[in-house]
Amino acid sequence: MSNGVGFSEQERAAMAQRAAELKAAKGVKGAAKRAREYEACLAAIADLTGTDRTIAERLHVIVSEEAPELAAKTWYGFPSYAKDDAVIVFYQPAAKFDTRYGTIGFNDGAALDDGEVWPTVFAVREMTPQAEKQFRELVRRAAA
Repeated sequence: MSNGVGFSEQERAAMAQRAAELKAAKGVKGAAKRAREYEACLAAIADLTGTDRTIAERLHVIVSEEAPELAAKTWYGFPSYAKDDAVIVFYQPAAKFDTRYGTIGFNDGAALDDGEVWPTVFAVREMTPQAEKQFRELVRRAAA
């Protein structure tokens, strides 16, 4: 969170991670790029601990089963899943910004439109069977 004066240490670290992701992808294309991004996503999940790791692992399974066409990658260091190279869904771990809960977010490319207003970020304290059911539906809709 910003301290009002500039970017916080965590925000600067996330921006540095994004710059590193872009640099790592430079000059790599096709299957090699997808494989590198997939491995980076798995590494980002493996680096998490506790509830963050459990939620990220379950989200990875959900996306793999419900929207296998989405490509795993990282985005600002977050485990993320993209359609046509645009991130559709991501997990922002609580530990990343020292918050009380992690969030599963959907970017504007996700097909979640529902009337005039709809949620795009969901706080997740635990991946229960009910939460998993809800995220399976959201991921299916987002990838459509």
